Amino acid sequence: MAQPLMPHATASWLVDNTALSFEQIADFCGLHILEVQAIADDTAATKLTGRDPVRAHELTMDEIEKGQDDPDYRLKMSKGPEQVRRTKGPRYTPVSKRQDKPDGIAWIIRNHPEISDAQIGKLIGTTRTTIQAIRERSHWNIANIVPKDPVTLGLCSQRELDAVVAKSAKAAGIEAPVDTRLEGDREALISELRAEREQAARDAEQAAAAELNEGEEKPAFEDPFKR
Repeated sequence: MAQPLMPHATASWLVDNTALSFEQIADFCGLHILEVQAIADDTAATKLTGRDPVRAHELTMDEIEKGQDDPDYRLKMSKGPEQVRRTKGPRYTPVSKRQDKPDGIAWIIRNHPEISDAQIGKLIGTTRTTIQAIRERSHWNIANIVPKDPVTLGLCSQRELDAVVAKSAKAAGIEAPVDTRLEGDREALISELRAEREQAARDAEQAAAAELNEGEEKPAFEDPFKR
């Protein structure tokens, strides 16, 4: 259900200017009834400045009158507050990471020349002018640009990079590269885990056998009072 843009301030106005029940106000504003009670009793942390939902076109006087006439009536909002939507454009990059973009672009250009400037711009969130300057080594800071993996820099995810590489390779008619850097480590890890599992099974068998032998060798109980 849509709620007013400033629920607490709206509740304060409704408490001061209408005869609506606390339950109706709480339901309309998306608050707990005790919050509305606190606003009415001025026990809230700060004194709120009321916000008129009628002037904000979120509620009509007819709707308020219906609620005042019937305590069980639930107010209906005229329209929800306008949602702020991000306009279409390049990927947003936090300020702290923007200085790393040239390094990430240089890495892609060096390692994946099949990726187009448009794809790099969308992946990294940069302009074609910047990409072209780095590609032609005419960038103003080219002397300090060091190619670095954009995933490591936090400019994109590995999944996003792999998807772009695969798509570009397919369009170029070449086989997408497969990362085999960890194959040896993976095989070694699997072998190590298998050896540990087999050793654990052997230890369990030996422990069970030792416990069984100990039970068989234990002498029978002899009553010391028996003659």
